[in-house]
Formats: sequence, C-alpha cells, structure tokens
Amino acid sequence: MPRSVPGSGPGPETRSVPPARNGRAPAALSGERWRCGTGGPGAAMAASPAQRRRWKREQARLRASVLEEDTEPWQKEPQFSGLHRVGGVDLSYSKEDESRACASLVVLSYPDLEVLYQDCRMVPVTAPYVAGFLAFREVPVLVEAVQRLQQEEPQLQPQVLLVDGNGLLHPREFGIACHLGVLTDLPCIGVAKNLLHVDGLVRDELHKEQVRSLQRSGEAFPLTGASGKVLGMVLRSHSNSSRPLYVSVGHRVSLGTAVALVRACCRFRVPEPIRQADIRSREYLRRQPCAPVEGLEAAPASPESKKETESED
Repeated sequence: MPRSVPGSGPGPETRSVPPARNGRAPAALSGERWRCGTGGPGAAMAASPAQRRRWKREQARLRASVLEEDTEPWQKEPQFSGLHRVGGVDLSYSKEDESRACASLVVLSYPDLEVLYQDCRMVPVTAPYVAGFLAFREVPVLVEAVQRLQQEEPQLQPQVLLVDGNGLLHPREFGIACHLGVLTDLPCIGVAKNLLHVDGLVRDELHKEQVRSLQRSGEAFPLTGASGKVLGMVLRSHSNSSRPLYVSVGHRVSLGTAVALVRACCRFRVPEPIRQADIRSREYLRRQPCAPVEGLEAAPASPESKKETESED
C-alpha cells in the first residue's frame, strides 16, 4: 500500500511547512478556507503588464541555474540500475470553482512503477493563468508538496520528477519543469502532450509527417528551433498510441536520459508517474465536491482547466 501523508484524505488540517532550501518561503499554509461554488474574493483576476515583466525577470534569473546535463550517478548506469524512486506531479482544477485545485505528488518504485507514496490535497489557486507563466500558478504548491515529503518521509524522496508540462521547450527556455527543478534542486523532466509553438516550431504538415513516421514505441526525432538549438524530442511512447509526447529537459538531466526514462516509465501513452498523479488528483476532486482549501486568499482567472487547454507551458 502506498504511504499517504496526513491531509491526503478528507477532513481539515492546519500545517506549517519549512522554508525551501534556497531560502524562498512558500505560500502560507497556516490555515484553511472552505469554499464551494464560483465567485468570491479574487474573482476575475488578471496579470498586469507589470506583473508579467516581473515574472519574466524572475524566469531569466532562475534560468541561469538550469543544468542541462546528467548530474546523478544513476543517469550514467545501464538501465538506470541505481534509480529506485520516480516522482510525478499534477494539478487538477475544480470545475465548480476555478480558484480551487487538487495538487498531487506521487512517488513510484522503479522499474516496477508501483505507487509508494501519494499526497493529494485541495489548494488555493493564487495566480491567474497566463500562457508562458504556468509555473507561477502551479509551482508554489508543488514545491510545498515536495517539502512535506522531504520532512515526513525523506527515505521516499524521488530521485527524479516527471512534470506535466514543458522544460526548455518554452518561449524563454524556462517552463514549469525547469522552474520546479531549480526550486527543489531535483532532476526534472518536462513531458507535454502537445507542441508548444516556440522558436519557429509549428505543428505544420512537415511536423505531422514526421510524427507519422514514428512507427514503433521508442522512436523519436529532435525538435530543432529556428535558432538551431534542439529544445526537445518528439517521442512515440507506446505502440498502442500514435499520438506522441514532447519531452524536454527540466533540470539536472540530459535530453537523451530524459527521453529514455520517459519511455521506460510508459505502460500507456503517458508516463506512469504523471498518469498516477493525474488519476489520483481527479479522483480526489470527484469524491470531494466541497473540500477544505489550504492557505490564504485564492484567486482564479484561468481557462476551465490546464488539461483541457493543453497549453503545457
């Protein structure tokens, strides 16, 4: 049975979380709010031009810390023999109230891909959705989830995180997988289900033809932008699905290692750590139409769901 942290199931709780290792304090978790239905404080929030400029500066500052190469011994071993724990993260948004979401962190064994740990809880959405800045909406609560695991079950800390979104495949080469990796200092891999149009990359007929050429599971081709830089790889992850994945470096991993590990984690099209995080967050939402939201004021202003818009930035 997987280990579930207190608060992963129904019922209120109050908890404090230590600061991140880089000294950046996470959003407060000192209380909780019960909310059900739409509207309420912070409704129709939007990011101002000044806010977007601040976010861009923050991305540029953190981008300098991204490591695009393998840094861990297990990454250099055949079949990743030193790898034992792979994490996956996901947020599922409430359709009744866009200011609420379920944040999910799971840790799976490797190579068996059995769930060892899960943490699902309702959280406030404290930033609007803005294309290219998804990390400022989702990363704070994901960092907190990683910190809870490090504090309560350190022996189960994942050796690598798979993220539903992009890494270097991003307008400023700093997508959510990079952002989460830098703030947690864990190896991270971006796994997107749709192509983000950056650096001249488009889903045109040539791209579609290249995708059709991927006939077998594990086949892939590089995504080379107009700048000449390879920003990611297009991977056919499973023989039963012709729809590819878009894999990119997040932090402390090479592109080759990222592609090989994603492929090794796929029982279906989507790698199992992300798939399990998604399944469990959606089930948590389904079972709790009105659950406690941890934290302070929540602010919505987003499309109906990141899963439905598939912007994956």
